[in-house]
Amino acid sequence: MSDLFWLVTRLTPIAALDILVVAAILFWLLTIAQGTRAVPLIRGVLILLAVLVLLSTVLPLTALRYLLRTSLPALLLAIPIIFQPELRRALEQVGHTRSYLPFMATEHPHPGLGAIEELVRAAIALGRQRIGALIVIERDTGLQDYADKGVPLDAQLSSQLLINIFFKNSPLHDGAVIVRGDRIVAARCIMPLAEGPLPGQFGTRHRAALGISEESDAVALIVSEETGSVALAHNGQLDHTLGAERLRDELRALLVDDDKPPPRWRGNRMDKG
Repeated sequence: MSDLFWLVTRLTPIAALDILVVAAILFWLLTIAQGTRAVPLIRGVLILLAVLVLLSTVLPLTALRYLLRTSLPALLLAIPIIFQPELRRALEQVGHTRSYLPFMATEHPHPGLGAIEELVRAAIALGRQRIGALIVIERDTGLQDYADKGVPLDAQLSSQLLINIFFKNSPLHDGAVIVRGDRIVAARCIMPLAEGPLPGQFGTRHRAALGISEESDAVALIVSEETGSVALAHNGQLDHTLGAERLRDELRALLVDDDKPPPRWRGNRMDKG
């Protein structure tokens, strides 16, 4: 009781504010990591540290105490390397400050309702013909680095053009198409591949869609060449076997109304990893 009283007497408003700020930062970082492969990694590290600290406290294990005391600084240095994708995503969210710092803003137009209708029409037609496709839709995080490595198009978005691009005999059908607003920026773009395990029915396109959705806030639309099914990847998660109406609703929620939270993935949701 005396220790608790001593702690309360030392809890000044500044100290309370300090604790709240640190707690808010930790909560924000955990929110960024939610739904990614970092969550089981964090859980494993915390469990391992808890067991080691408990053993070193209960038992007179001098060597283990020395190991914990000397390895913690190295662990802090390893955190940016281990959690590089999650930290990058967190910094990108901080960088989306166009509302507060207009002079630092970069305009990234989102597709409107007309562009979404063209995307849905193209996806359903490609799926019906069993033509594989990967369409990456840019949001706030710029994808120009990936577009520069592909074939520049800068063409008006249309379902017919998308079908022609991904037609099996087309020289542009390999790789991904990048869409910005109502324009097709580039085709035959190479996307980063996700590293986690995927079920056997998903191929390289699904892995690339998950990879770019982890690296950025982009929305990736996938059409399977084997089954003709349509899938959507966002924030490292995959929702597959989508019909036209559901695909349209989720694209509208993700791309049109920025004030509305992204849709809760229903039914055939699959968390990566």
